[in-house]
Amino acid sequence: MEFLKTYFKIEERGSKIGTELIAGLTTFLAMAYILPVNSLMLSATGMPIGGVFFATAVAAAIATLIMGFFANYPVALAPGMGLNAFFTYTIVFSYGLSWQAALAAVLISGILFFIVSISGLRKMIINAIPQGLKFAVGAGIGFFITFIGLTNAGIIVSNPATFVALGNLEHPTVLLGVFGIVLVVILYSIGNKFSLIISIAVTAIVGLILGALGVDMMPAYNAGEMGGLFSGTKETAFAAFSGFGELFNHPEVFGIIFALWFVDFFDTAGTLMAVGNQAGLVDDKGELVGSDKALIADSIGTMSGALLGTSNVTSYIESATGIEQGGKTGLTSVTVGVLFLLSLLIYPLLSVVNGVVVGFNDFGDAIVYSPVTSMALVMVGALMITQLKNINWEKKEIVIPAFLTIVFMILSYSIATGIAVGFIFYPIIMIAQRRWREVNPMMYALSLLFLVAFITGSL
Repeated sequence: MEFLKTYFKIEERGSKIGTELIAGLTTFLAMAYILPVNSLMLSATGMPIGGVFFATAVAAAIATLIMGFFANYPVALAPGMGLNAFFTYTIVFSYGLSWQAALAAVLISGILFFIVSISGLRKMIINAIPQGLKFAVGAGIGFFITFIGLTNAGIIVSNPATFVALGNLEHPTVLLGVFGIVLVVILYSIGNKFSLIISIAVTAIVGLILGALGVDMMPAYNAGEMGGLFSGTKETAFAAFSGFGELFNHPEVFGIIFALWFVDFFDTAGTLMAVGNQAGLVDDKGELVGSDKALIADSIGTMSGALLGTSNVTSYIESATGIEQGGKTGLTSVTVGVLFLLSLLIYPLLSVVNGVVVGFNDFGDAIVYSPVTSMALVMVGALMITQLKNINWEKKEIVIPAFLTIVFMILSYSIATGIAVGFIFYPIIMIAQRRWREVNPMMYALSLLFLVAFITGSL
């Protein structure tokens, strides 16, 4: 115990071992959905689902353990949702590449990520961002994950006339999600520090009871066939090497690699800034303490994932759930990493936490609601927007880009796009005010890079 306290600087950061373990469990439960979702999404490309599940769990474990032991950050990693969609629907379906070639592209983007990380360039980029925009990114991600939580619960749905609308509140799965949100709000309001983990557990139990009583579309326990877990592992592991020839014969090869690196880079940058600030890991200069190690851990995660057979691994904003539960050190991440490894053995139990198929859309894709974990995203999102109070609302050069960052992050359903729009407008306003000399040269470079990304369709 003393070793853990010393190694992770637990007492120095004002935490306790028990608190860190509970925070890790909370984070894991909030992001456990990635195991089946990523497996199903990538299997649409022809990849064996068992191999993808194994790769997802092990890659997440490797990256998160490195983040915990090496960087001492309470940040968990796993294959990114937007990036796995890009992998499946753009690289494979649109460009016509095989999944092996897509894995090769992920591996190369991870190598580039690693090079940028160890060179210190990535840290320079993050630290060049004005303080007000950093807070805007954190608050924007809060709005963003709240929106994800509400859609995951079925409370907000798509609508052809108004784009989004209120969901069917008579639907049993949606009502279970509403119950979870009300419960977590009540528990948090009365000062219960275990509000998130209690809400997840109670909502899961209520769902199981209702399902046993005959209520349709409730969370259920699925024993499954454990033998199928490893069925495709041999096929997906190191398959990236066989895709290099096909990848580099494709005319869009550089655009594909750039897009993967670009989105991973700035999604991760935004996430680290947001959760780092929430965990108190930002110094008086607005810089992340020890961020270089966190960045290296993230890049190693992507390389490991590509070699095992999954899309880009990135830092997860769901880490904020564990930080809100009290996690402040890498022990939180180590806990998450161990649980990802254990999930290979207890995956059937996670079926209770995972989503519920409630129907199919016009394209034949399953509509999945996640009532057991959606309340965690909604609650954490509500807490993250408190960062808005730190923005100087009298500075036009900050207020306008901050507003655009938040709005575009939500409406475009992309953290990277929101960051891009805000960062483009910041130097524009500074130039208009004849204060161009006050802008960090790196911000000019970033704004030009974002413009090129928009023009070329890489973002």
